Amino acid sequence: MSLLPFFHIYKHLLLQTLLSLSLALILTFFKIPIFFLTGLRTYVHPEKAGSANNASSGLRAATRRPFSDSGSQLDGHHYLSSIPNGELKKRNKSKVKFDFDENNAHIFRLKLEEGHLQTMLFFNEYRNSFDFSFLGISCLCLSKCLGESEPGSGVLINGNLMPVIFGFIGLTKAFLALAKISFENSAPKRSEKQFSAIFGVLGFLVGIMICSGIGPSVFDFHFDSVEGSWRILLAVLMGFLASFLYMPAGKNARSFWLGTDQLRWNLSIISCGWFARTILYANYMLTLFTALLWINPLAEILVNKNSYNGGVADKLVGNVGFSKLDFTKLRILCLLLSAVLQVVALRSNLQMFLNEAVLSWYQRLHASKVSDLDFSRAKIFLHNHYLCLAVLQLFAPPVLVLVFLRLSQVDTNSFDKYNLVCGSVPCSAFIKEASLFMAWWIIFVWVVITSASLVFYRHATLYIF
Repeated sequence: MSLLPFFHIYKHLLLQTLLSLSLALILTFFKIPIFFLTGLRTYVHPEKAGSANNASSGLRAATRRPFSDSGSQLDGHHYLSSIPNGELKKRNKSKVKFDFDENNAHIFRLKLEEGHLQTMLFFNEYRNSFDFSFLGISCLCLSKCLGESEPGSGVLINGNLMPVIFGFIGLTKAFLALAKISFENSAPKRSEKQFSAIFGVLGFLVGIMICSGIGPSVFDFHFDSVEGSWRILLAVLMGFLASFLYMPAGKNARSFWLGTDQLRWNLSIISCGWFARTILYANYMLTLFTALLWINPLAEILVNKNSYNGGVADKLVGNVGFSKLDFTKLRILCLLLSAVLQVVALRSNLQMFLNEAVLSWYQRLHASKVSDLDFSRAKIFLHNHYLCLAVLQLFAPPVLVLVFLRLSQVDTNSFDKYNLVCGSVPCSAFIKEASLFMAWWIIFVWVVITSASLVFYRHATLYIF
């Protein structure tokens, strides 16, 4: 009977502890990070793919060179041309005969399994980032469901200590994963590193502009609780995030370009189905709309500041729309849905990343009479080798948005009792204001880089090879 008051007082902390331990066991026992990627289709382009060896090893060709003879009779292959061999017209053969080894043009489609994933680079970083981020987001969501505790209660009684700790651990894991990928020597191209540095400098300059008071005329942010040194630190963090997000956003743009079949290839093996294509479109449109919600012209139109009910058209701006409280809720909801849709679209984006190598194979196959497939073979190998790197690049940004968003909603007033002061105001106000801003900043940078890349793809300044 003496334990009942203890359970009643510390019920929030006990529930947070129970949830953390349960999720840790579930993630470890059921291998959720591996299960999340299991079933993706990867491709293998062997150097020698003789039909006899393939039949004995059980491999089946996923694609073949079009217009080839059907002598090999490999099950499971798909012609990449809609013209049957029987309807082809006879062509005048040139005098020079080219020897083409049909068997070496095959590529094989495999399903990713646990053994494949564990041997890839950055698998441990992906698993740790997934586990800690999932724990942090779950604890933060539980604290929201439990509601606010009694005023004046400590961090142990209201249970806010564990969500904040796991939230910051999840942020650190995701941020360090992006940083490690950006400084990886073997994976990124030199031009990508140079553009990442340029975007980092631009992000820092924009951060200085927003935090110094010039930004509110364009961006609807007011850092009243942030003092000079903390504003500089915030601008530096904005610059690092802008730099680290360049390569992931560019990869997201390529996946969108291929998945929605913007080039009209009409190749089922490269593009995705209608449901995944709908997710890709919805993800991009919602992310774009969310980024615009903090731009002042749109914010002024959508917010009713004077409770105006009707009248002349030139008086409608600022007089119709949402109330300030409802508009704030709309912003938070859009941030949440944008991050969730990015996680939902993650498998489709990863499949497009793998299919990009198939497109390279297809292009090299039709480039000349004698196809040089060494480049496509190397590209298929590298896309398989760096799959977990691509997973981290596409998984870390929405996780950062979710954790920042939940930290901005946590009741951190109880931490002010420990004299944690950022300048002249308590740290609770700084954490809430800065976390919401950083969640929006990630979405904004993601949209800017993705949209610019899509424009360059449309005008053939950039292309996929």
